[in-house]
Amino acid sequence: MKVLLIDVNCKYSSTGKIVYDLYSRLNADGHEARIAYGRGDVIDEPGIFKFGIDSETKKHALLARITGKNGCYSPKSTARLIEYIKEFKPDLIHIHELHAYFVNHGQLLEFLKEQQIPVVWTFHCEYMYTGKCGFAYECQQYKSGCGKCPYIHEYVSSFGIDRTAQLLAEKKKSMEGLNLKAIVTPSKWLADKTKETYLYKYNIQVIHNGIDTDGIFYPRPSDVELRNEYGINPDDRLVLAVAPNIMDVRKGGQTVLDLAETMPDTQFVLVGADETKRHSENVQLIARTKNQDELARWYSEADVFIICSKAENFPTTCIEALCCGTPVVGLDECGTKETAPEPYGTFVKVDIAGDSDVKYAATLEALKKAIDSQLARELSAQQIRDFAVSAYDNKVMYNNYLNVYNICS
Repeated sequence: MKVLLIDVNCKYSSTGKIVYDLYSRLNADGHEARIAYGRGDVIDEPGIFKFGIDSETKKHALLARITGKNGCYSPKSTARLIEYIKEFKPDLIHIHELHAYFVNHGQLLEFLKEQQIPVVWTFHCEYMYTGKCGFAYECQQYKSGCGKCPYIHEYVSSFGIDRTAQLLAEKKKSMEGLNLKAIVTPSKWLADKTKETYLYKYNIQVIHNGIDTDGIFYPRPSDVELRNEYGINPDDRLVLAVAPNIMDVRKGGQTVLDLAETMPDTQFVLVGADETKRHSENVQLIARTKNQDELARWYSEADVFIICSKAENFPTTCIEALCCGTPVVGLDECGTKETAPEPYGTFVKVDIAGDSDVKYAATLEALKKAIDSQLARELSAQQIRDFAVSAYDNKVMYNNYLNVYNICS
């Protein structure tokens, strides 16, 4: 079977790692897989093609902000992708993310409709059924066509022009006639939401994200050197948060900092900041890293992993922590809770968007109690890891996708 995987990234970021895992396992299993991706460093490996032109991506991002229209530019990059598809002649195309200013949606989907190539599409966010939003939060205007977007300045961002109604109508038109065999979502939360949209008629199923649980994400021994490097005492309780752009409002970094102020006897490490610095006596900020081994060391060293994002589909950071033997605590938002069912995770159902100071203080107190409650369970790292490997090893993910490919190709 010849499979082409399309994504914004390759090898790096949550979706880029998933795509690379599928590519590697397909080829090892005797199939012929290739990756076409739009952004990031050029990867010099057989069957991996960066079609995105960086200068065109920057122009696309600027035009999207000026005009309010995303996914309508990058004609040269998209033409390169189409030529690559023509040359490869795949039996199946597996699409992941198409936003992030690197491809022309209409141009690509019209070609795929003309060729009637079978498509499997993994939704990692809400983008394909909203006008422009990766996450709709509490907004449900996409059910009636979008317009008057309350999040016009959030990613995918605009300087002020609202084209969301037009963009959603164009997405619906582009999807008509596409040989779309299956829509996959990593979480039940996103599957249920997708079924409430114009895409309800398609085959929608859940396949959890998978990671490398053997070579990278496994429990490491106590790491005194790591603690010493950042001035953390060996006996201090350690709470870890990891996210790209962790101080972005959606990622909840500020909530973690505010929680740390209420827990002076606990050390907090936030990975994914703009720089590495000691924020306060009990908070260490660390810049984003592509070093997976370093991340695994932090996951293993932490007593608890915390996630305070306002919106996530099925965050890979949670399953990375679990595979390293670390329990999860966080806000019960979107699909996050699905990653760590009890007893491996404790989640607080509080919507902090627009909360009063009193409610926000209650949220912080609930998170503090959740950390204490989770640690009181005294689960061993091996117990947590055993669950995580059975559910989230990339071999499990691959086999589930292979079943879909075999049915759909």
